[in-house]
Amino acid sequence: MDQPRFLSGQFLLAMPGIGDPRFEKAVIAMCVHDEAGALGIGLGRIVPRIGFHGLLKQLDIAPGAAPDCAIHAGGPVEPQRGFILHSPDWGGSESIDVGGRWKLSATLDILRAIAEGRGPTRWIAALGYAGWGGGQLEQEMGRHGWFVTPGTEDLLYDCEVDTRWSAAFRSAGVDPRLLTAQSGTA
Repeated sequence: MDQPRFLSGQFLLAMPGIGDPRFEKAVIAMCVHDEAGALGIGLGRIVPRIGFHGLLKQLDIAPGAAPDCAIHAGGPVEPQRGFILHSPDWGGSESIDVGGRWKLSATLDILRAIAEGRGPTRWIAALGYAGWGGGQLEQEMGRHGWFVTPGTEDLLYDCEVDTRWSAAFRSAGVDPRLLTAQSGTA
């Protein structure tokens, strides 16, 4: 079987005019991609009206040492389900290694560890995910405007949400101001 067109640990960026408003200027940290499908966590938007402390309180976890940071809108699939993308210095029994770059965890254990000050050194919280069935993402990449770029720690942890899409293109040597949704004929 052919290798996937990209590996987990990279970012999938939506080109202008992708045709789905849910993915306009999307930055998706790809976590799983194999014959069965793909799963990524959106990093381009913040969930309004709830911070990390509010989420912990809803789960009856005292915020403790956890900062009250924003929560990313991880994607349209299961928007009530929580995920933590984090540095590889913490790992629970169900954590998934993502291309040796970071880990993905979705259990209460990591939330408790963060609140108790014994969690990963770097992390991002998200609700929901972007998911594709087997071969679906490859088909979309063939007919829609998706762009793949390496996932870096700077883009994942240090970049402001509002600038992440542009910064990810610039990191790949692409000036996002020159991108257009228009096409022409020759």
